[in-house]
Amino acid sequence: MPKANKAASRPGHPPWPLPQRPGFLIRRLHQIHVALFQEACGGFEITPLQYSLLSALAERGTADQTSLAADIALDRTTTTGALKRLEARNLVERPVSGDDRRARICKLTPAGAALLGQIESAARAAHRATLGSLSKSEQALFIAMMQRIVVDNADRDGARIAVD
Repeated sequence: MPKANKAASRPGHPPWPLPQRPGFLIRRLHQIHVALFQEACGGFEITPLQYSLLSALAERGTADQTSLAADIALDRTTTTGALKRLEARNLVERPVSGDDRRARICKLTPAGAALLGQIESAARAAHRATLGSLSKSEQALFIAMMQRIVVDNADRDGARIAVD
C-alpha cells in the first residue's frame, strides 16, 4: 500500500478534508461551470460538449470524428454520440468519407454556423462567470496553471490537446 494510503488509514489520522482535495475541487468547479453554462446558454439547447464540437469544427472547417475527439480530449464513442445528436438537429453533416468508408467527415451546416454565432457571447459570459470571483491577473494565472497541469499530464489519459 502506498505511504499516503497507509497514513490516511492509520487510526487517529484524520481523512484529507474534501474542500482541500484537488480532485474534489476540480469536479466541483466543472459542475459549477456546467450550471453557469446552462444558465447562460440553456435557450440554445446545447451542452458544453456540443459547443466545443461546433467550435472545433468552425476552426477546422472539416474533420473526421477521430480528429474531433482528439481536439476536445474525449473518447471517440462519446464524440460520435454528440455528433449524431448535432446531426439530428441539422447542425453538422457527417457524410461517409470517400477515401475510407469507415470514417465520417464532419462539417458545420449553415444552421450550425448560425447557432455558433448566436451562442458565442452567452458562452463567453459563462466562462467569465466561472472565473468571476478572481481578479484579471488571478484569472490569467489560474488559466496558465491549468494549462500547465494539462500539458504536463497529457499522456495520462491518451487525450492530446494543444495549449497556446
